Amino acid sequence: MEKFEKCEICPRKCKVNRNETVGFCKELESIKIAKIIENFQWEEPCLNKQNKGVLAIFFSGCNLGCDYCQNHEISRGGVGKNYSVEEFVSLIENAQERNSAIDLITPTHFSRALCKAFEKINKKVPVIWNTSGYETVENIEAVSKFVDIFLTDLKYADNALGNQFSNCSNYFSFALPAIKKMCDLKKDKFDGDFMLEGVIIRHLVLPGYVKNSLSVLDIIKQNFPERKISIMSQFLPNGKSKLNRKITKIEYKTVLAHAEKLGLENGFIQELSSSDCSFVPDFD
Repeated sequence: MEKFEKCEICPRKCKVNRNETVGFCKELESIKIAKIIENFQWEEPCLNKQNKGVLAIFFSGCNLGCDYCQNHEISRGGVGKNYSVEEFVSLIENAQERNSAIDLITPTHFSRALCKAFEKINKKVPVIWNTSGYETVENIEAVSKFVDIFLTDLKYADNALGNQFSNCSNYFSFALPAIKKMCDLKKDKFDGDFMLEGVIIRHLVLPGYVKNSLSVLDIIKQNFPERKISIMSQFLPNGKSKLNRKITKIEYKTVLAHAEKLGLENGFIQELSSSDCSFVPDFD
């Protein structure tokens, strides 16, 4: 039985026929896009070239389910416009030259359709796989045929917090081997300061959970010491989680000091001012 008739794309392995019904991601097999932003310049600086931002494609639905998600309007599924493979190909081919890269945001559950689409696309700019990190090794291998840059989260240092906040009992067990596979497949390559290929590991600092962030940095140091990291301060309460405040200056300074102690200086940090609703796209 083909994978799309028994969906096992992500670690949840819902085993549903997504031509007929939805799995945890709340989406059918066909591509659904909630928002497209040209020249989006809020990603890491090495993804912008000559003041040109990425083509940010926000997909509807999500295979993770964090209760603190800033994009919860779309991550719960159902919002957006459906695209056939041919329509998606046309979208990319018509827009890629106006943007520095193609930024596929939360794309995992549409991996099969995206693989089909990119077989038909004459790529002219890098393609970014912007993922929560909750991936299977097999899916990372599959999409690596057209993906140039893996922009991945490493949210938690163990499975406990994933169970608490992301409706997921095995986040770390899958994220770590998935990121290892990303790093095996993509070496960092640059044109000046512009990334052509590689891996960037993101970590969002959560209020009240500094110890988790310190442990995540330890794991990065142990497993991926040379790869670019991005330490993020942009947590913004969404009113749907018990995480109901922004991180404090002391919390963030503690995390940054630990990164410095470990020698993790290859990457980016956000200003605390990034925790502002003005940085969250409007999905209306």
